[in-house]
Amino acid sequence: MKYKLVNSFFWGNSVALSWLWGLGLFFSVQMTFLFGLTGLFSFAFLNALGLFMFGYGTQKIAQRDKGQESLERFFKRWSKPFRLSLYLYQLLAVALTIFAIVNYLLRPLLISYWPGWDEQGSILQLFTLLLVVALVLSAACLVGEEFTIKSIKYWHLLVGILIAVIASALLLYLQPQVLNDPAAWITENNSKPIFWGYMIPILIGFFVGPWLDLQQWQRAIQMRKENTNIASGYFFGALLFFLFLIFHGVLASYVFNSDWFSQDMASVGLGGLTYGHEMIVNYMVYFHSVMPWWVPAGYYCFIALAVLTTLDSGYVATKWFLKENSKTSNNPVLSMIPSNIIDSPIVTYLTAALIAVFGVLTDCEIEYFMVFYATFFVAYAALGIARCFVPNSQHSLPQVKLFSIGAFSLVVFASGYFMQVAWVMIMGSILPIFYVIWLVLNTDLLRVVKEKVEEVMDAASEIPVLRTLSKATQTVINGKTEEVSTGSHFEGKWFVHSFMATYADTNSVGNVYFGVYALWVGKTRELFFNYVLPDFNLKDTTFLILTRSFEHKYINETREFEKISVKIRASEYNRKFATLEHQVFDSAGNLLGKGKQQLIFVSPKDYKILDIPPEVIKAFMPYM
Repeated sequence: MKYKLVNSFFWGNSVALSWLWGLGLFFSVQMTFLFGLTGLFSFAFLNALGLFMFGYGTQKIAQRDKGQESLERFFKRWSKPFRLSLYLYQLLAVALTIFAIVNYLLRPLLISYWPGWDEQGSILQLFTLLLVVALVLSAACLVGEEFTIKSIKYWHLLVGILIAVIASALLLYLQPQVLNDPAAWITENNSKPIFWGYMIPILIGFFVGPWLDLQQWQRAIQMRKENTNIASGYFFGALLFFLFLIFHGVLASYVFNSDWFSQDMASVGLGGLTYGHEMIVNYMVYFHSVMPWWVPAGYYCFIALAVLTTLDSGYVATKWFLKENSKTSNNPVLSMIPSNIIDSPIVTYLTAALIAVFGVLTDCEIEYFMVFYATFFVAYAALGIARCFVPNSQHSLPQVKLFSIGAFSLVVFASGYFMQVAWVMIMGSILPIFYVIWLVLNTDLLRVVKEKVEEVMDAASEIPVLRTLSKATQTVINGKTEEVSTGSHFEGKWFVHSFMATYADTNSVGNVYFGVYALWVGKTRELFFNYVLPDFNLKDTTFLILTRSFEHKYINETREFEKISVKIRASEYNRKFATLEHQVFDSAGNLLGKGKQQLIFVSPKDYKILDIPPEVIKAFMPYM
């Protein structure tokens, strides 16, 4: 019990650091600048609450099924239609974090210690920025390559201790009394509607946000594998994350309420709004000569470590996500690219770095990235949550509609933000939620979709070749009656035969026996032959089809009552031999195995090897 609690704390620390990306880290300063400590505590609490609710929700999901891989199995099924949005969410998070450390830490230092740098030619600035971004990028990739999801919590424990020491030392030295100062809690904006124009989108964005974060899914899955309570780990994570944000915001409040600071020092963005993200750095630079050297160095280390532990977590999570998806991908373009390139997050990080450089050169602010998380991704995340807990939401995703509502809400929110109109900002964030609720609860839409599917199936059943498409079986899985589609059909060039594995297919330990996979492939091959060569008759045939060789690579295991799909197609041929390629998948789209077989054609009289008969070539050609 004690070990599980300690492990929960270790994972909680890693959760907090992985969630401490640029948006939370630097936007806590801006919320303090705009709304004082009231805004800071509201922002930190809502952010931490959303993080904990993700952990609580995934714990409930994991408990639905037995085994330490239950959450991983669920994620593979759940994530399939969300793969692009998960990837884009991760890409933008990495870009935002690189942008934040460059624009709000490294850029102010360059301006302060390199006189005239900000007025130099654009080529010099661009070259310097590229070098700075390359430094951040290489550090993140180096650390990310050193650790796996199993070991990263120990590295993060060391970083968490360093951050705790730095924060304690800075607070003791500066002795900020802002918590007891009423002026630090309230600003003139607190009583204005614009306060809610920020808070409600923050509530929505951070409540649904973790459900699209690959880093959080990977941690929750690993906790389940280690038999650690996910909700407990995320409780510690939310608490530590809350304290990290409060430390940074209190430090910002100390600066904003000092005699040194004036509103004229804040930077002005593209929309004419003022921002205070870099004010702590400017304060450290201004007073560095009268401070002990470790005070500014400690603060810079805090920012660097917080960003590094986000970027290395993102690297590990992106690598995991890309590798898992490339294994089951049938994209012919991807098959031409070496797997070590497809699986590597470096391309993703280079893309994020270019986005960050563009943002710095065009004087963007972190809020311009934030708008995507408060609007565009909300519909995807909300529907993803619904698909975890609401049965009615299991129909296919309307990708075009989700993109359209996301883009529309993005424009609405951006308009309200630059005009500082609270109700427009709120509407921009709420619209995706309303749409998802309508999508889930709209029974008429579901009825129409079901009727159309039934019409198509009825029509298909009238075609002899496709009659098997309309067949289905009902079975009891985990106490619930589920309908499992079975039969045969084509998916592009692939002939697909689907069925349910049963007890007869398993061995003594409950997994499907290894030899059964070959039987499945053989049966699918015969059904494929029956379709492409419908006139083949043993009584009058001029050739027989024999198997010359058979290869199968076992990748994953499966068990009884799992829907299996065996895919087979003609891949190549020469004068004497034809090769068939096959793949075996489970219901979650996981690749169970793959292989190939070589066929020869012989005379039925003397078994002499023949050239491939013309009718076979004609039959196979459409499926190559």
